[in-house]
Amino acid sequence: MNGAAPPAIAVRRGGRQQRAAAGGAPRRVPIPAPAPMAAGRRAPPEPGGGPVLLQGVFGVGPSPGAASCSLVLTARELQVRRPGGSSGGSAGPDAALRLADCVSSAAFPAAAAAACFSLVCYPFRGPRWGSPARQRLERTFRVYGGPDAEGNLRIAQAWSRRIRELSVPAVPVQDGDSYGVLPRPCRALVLLNPQSGAGRALEDFQAVVQPMLAEADVAATVFVTERPHHAHEKVRDEDLSQWDTLVVMSGDGLLYEVVNGLMERPDWEEAMKKPLCILPGGSGNALAASINYYAGNDHVAKKKLLTNCTFILCKGLHTQMDLVSLSTASGKRLFSFLGFGWGFISDVDIDSEKYRWLGNARFTLGTLQCLAKLRVYQGRLSYLPLVPTAQGTPRDPPEPVTNGHIPLPAGTGAPGSLPPDSLLVPLGQPVPAHWTVVPEEEFVTVYAIYQSHLGTNLLMAPAARLRDGCIHLFYLKAGISRTALLRIFLAMARGAHLDLNCPYLCYVPVQAFRLEPRAAAGIMTVDGEALACEPVQGQVHGRLCRIVCGS
Repeated sequence: MNGAAPPAIAVRRGGRQQRAAAGGAPRRVPIPAPAPMAAGRRAPPEPGGGPVLLQGVFGVGPSPGAASCSLVLTARELQVRRPGGSSGGSAGPDAALRLADCVSSAAFPAAAAAACFSLVCYPFRGPRWGSPARQRLERTFRVYGGPDAEGNLRIAQAWSRRIRELSVPAVPVQDGDSYGVLPRPCRALVLLNPQSGAGRALEDFQAVVQPMLAEADVAATVFVTERPHHAHEKVRDEDLSQWDTLVVMSGDGLLYEVVNGLMERPDWEEAMKKPLCILPGGSGNALAASINYYAGNDHVAKKKLLTNCTFILCKGLHTQMDLVSLSTASGKRLFSFLGFGWGFISDVDIDSEKYRWLGNARFTLGTLQCLAKLRVYQGRLSYLPLVPTAQGTPRDPPEPVTNGHIPLPAGTGAPGSLPPDSLLVPLGQPVPAHWTVVPEEEFVTVYAIYQSHLGTNLLMAPAARLRDGCIHLFYLKAGISRTALLRIFLAMARGAHLDLNCPYLCYVPVQAFRLEPRAAAGIMTVDGEALACEPVQGQVHGRLCRIVCGS
């Protein structure tokens, strides 16, 4: 690990998998050997770290003759104390390495019968200005308790093994929530679009992602897409048993392909149990920004966001995520993880495609251009409001009934069939009586979002969560001025747009919705991808897939 050369990328098109090898420059330092705490004994609690699990004295770094230090391992951190420092006192350690920040630990033999163990962490480091970012920190400690090389290595291995065990994320236990942790070693299929965003996805993967995955014992095989729908076809036909996770290194559009490719498989129910992961490589990166937000991290973008999301993948915690089923008048059925839009927001998204080389800045330019030619779209919007329970989670409303039976327009519930849209009636029929029909029929934009972020810099639904069973429906009525519209999007960068109390901006949490344009005018999008303008309706399906998450 120490001094190892960066691993090569394993490319699916005939490439090989390579992983970083541990290395170092072990040298001798005569210090006493540490030992685990005796069975049945509990050391006194250490400030901030909990009971002591291991403690001992080691050399700092692999070099012989280096200064020694006292190490104390607790369930939450590795405490480092200098000789003559605060050890034995209550002031705390000279340094503490949080195991929640640790992605790997390794033990290896050193020269002159010594041994070493090392750990790699990615703690947050705060700059003088701006948000803190995760930065790599590696520490190596040298064991030499005498000429017994095997004994020294056993001690190093015991510390390394215990550090790895304690670094695995604790699986939360909450009402009905299903969490898991990716295995180690982990096999990841990385689907990468080299043309996404500013065209740097492959370069960023090699520079940032691959070294971190190798450290975390994640063997990555990269599948580079060469055309539209390539990822869709790949995951639809792939033998998924050879992978522990499917990683998308691109914008949100490629994950949309992957989700719908998986849903076309005969074994879709089993396939959707395979944890998905998003690494930001596109322009908008809305889901990556949402995952970062749900983890409690500060807002970051570009390489900082990529590092944060890669760290989340290295830790390996995954949970369930809602999907929304969309049905169109032309008979299509699509599954969406991010949002459906019509009007201004979709215009900006698609019209700015020609500025893709600008990265996220393309949306700023696109917004200004669409403001200059602000349009109004006519149509009917209907929705089924969310029905919360006393615990704040949604429950099913009374089922809509047509001709004496519950309609299942997109599935029958038979094994292998897709989940039925039981809240919807066919598009040719009026919405059920317990739905709400918006009285206005002229809109600037309609957007149904199920994640917190619309883009890296747009916090549209701060209350959204991965599995809240909710579609966060926003619509802007006609009549809003360009200045007021711009003010809304500037406030959205902080998630404060609803605080403006703009009478033209409406928000309602729903379980299902229907949009019926009067004419095939305007652009529709699903997860950032263009869709033909036609009547469409959708409903949320709770916890239909799994996603690698930070908390």
